[in-house]
Amino acid sequence: MRLLTNFDCQAVCQMTFPPGNEIYRHGNIAVFEVDGNNDKIYCQNLCLLSRLFLLHKTLYYDVEPFMFYVMILRPQSASVEGDFVGYFSKEKNSGHNYNLSCIMVLPVFQRRGFGRFLIELSYALSRREGKTGSPEKPLTEHGRAAYMAYWKSSVIRRLSLADSKSITIKGTTRFYCQC
Repeated sequence: MRLLTNFDCQAVCQMTFPPGNEIYRHGNIAVFEVDGNNDKIYCQNLCLLSRLFLLHKTLYYDVEPFMFYVMILRPQSASVEGDFVGYFSKEKNSGHNYNLSCIMVLPVFQRRGFGRFLIELSYALSRREGKTGSPEKPLTEHGRAAYMAYWKSSVIRRLSLADSKSITIKGTTRFYCQC
């Protein structure tokens, strides 16, 4: 039995970007919304890939109740192909209003702000749905560090943009949570 080389696989597989709907594009970043129920194999493969980098990843096959938000970095050239950067998943109907279940950015793309971008996107989606949200608990050590860095920079950014006399905790909470 002959193993397929990368070139052979590319000749067979014509997929150049994730399945699902492109929900965001700015510059060379694109994000696709993929339904775990509609694209089960793709989402299972994302979870299995995550297992290589996340020690506490336990969900592999039960992907139907989740939405996956896949980030692609497109090259500056006119090519439509892009590089997989990472993703986050969230439950479609979370009883606890979790807006993020799992997040993973490939090591080669870490420390470039992509994780923070995915966290920001999870909150933006919650605001669009009119819900408050938080990540699924318990957070891993890396997850806690990522969220602390996100919230520190977000609050500092908000405080630096606002008039110092008009800043209130209630107003800042409303700005972030839409509650």
